[in-house]
Amino acid sequence: MATHNGSEGVVKSGSNNIGELKSWTLSESTETIEDTIMGDAARTFTVGLKSWEGSLECFWDETDTNGQVSFANGSTATINLYPEGASSSDTYYSGAIIVTGFERSAALDGMVEATISFTGNGALSTATV
Repeated sequence: MATHNGSEGVVKSGSNNIGELKSWTLSESTETIEDTIMGDAARTFTVGLKSWEGSLECFWDETDTNGQVSFANGSTATINLYPEGASSSDTYYSGAIIVTGFERSAALDGMVEATISFTGNGALSTATV
């Protein structure tokens, strides 16, 4: 059984690393469609459409033009999410996205941070490096 340290994670916009990355999330879901008919003793369902979404947390870097800046709110891009790093035979997830939010925050006793939210635009693929 393999486990991985979160610090191995990488996110790329196309082939460009996202700078100052702290964390990322990826959520997949599937709709269910009810297909119960009269006379059934229990409700039944069938598989509907799949979707995916996620977010990135970074230390804000306005000079990361091929990374953070390329994920401007409302933009489209290809994202590649590597939970175990980007070395040979590592698994990663890839797909087209629409950036749905870009939040910046600052605190007196902390760093300026950015949270980038996205929604998948089409299928999410799983591959290995």
